[in-house]
Amino acid sequence: MTRILYVSSRPRGSASYSNQVAARVVDELRQANAQTTVTVRDLAQDPLPHIDADFVAATRGAEGPRTEKQRAILAQSDALVDELLAADIVVIAAPMINFSVSTTLKSWFDCIAREGRTFSYSEAGPKGLVTGKRTIVVSASGGIYSGKNAAFDFQLPWLRNMLDFLGMTDVEVIRVGGTAYGPEAADKALKRATEQARGLVGALAAA
Repeated sequence: MTRILYVSSRPRGSASYSNQVAARVVDELRQANAQTTVTVRDLAQDPLPHIDADFVAATRGAEGPRTEKQRAILAQSDALVDELLAADIVVIAAPMINFSVSTTLKSWFDCIAREGRTFSYSEAGPKGLVTGKRTIVVSASGGIYSGKNAAFDFQLPWLRNMLDFLGMTDVEVIRVGGTAYGPEAADKALKRATEQARGLVGALAAA
């Protein structure tokens, strides 16, 4: 059985380019293997709280959670980590917002980045504990961030480093770029990304 965790963070839902391509990846992976199960974490429809004093106390405090609110925060974080650790393939639909990730996706990473559960520290430095997974990131952006514009891309470098920190080193990226340059450019970008997704799924199915 193959278990997929599909993380979506786009408020436009099915109209979003990142969601369209990521959903296609998930559907084709499911068609390639009838034993596939999919868990959907829709961060736009069910946003996670930002880190506050209660979150710190619940997940990092020496005494652990002390209030009902803190116990609920810890339970939610544990559930998110369990979802991630149970997955074989993680598909992340990531729209670029102001040159970086959306706040909803950042909150998800904040909730799953837990010392002792998803990473550890030793004299040798940090070690990611979320290993043995394939990760597919679908990045959609209005602009094209290559060449001289690459310096403005704080999304993919951050995502790659964050995933690597957690131990998720097998990462494929599908880019849907230039969607703000008009309908024709958006259609071409979506077509290229869809073809790349199809090829990637075929390679995964053949592996």
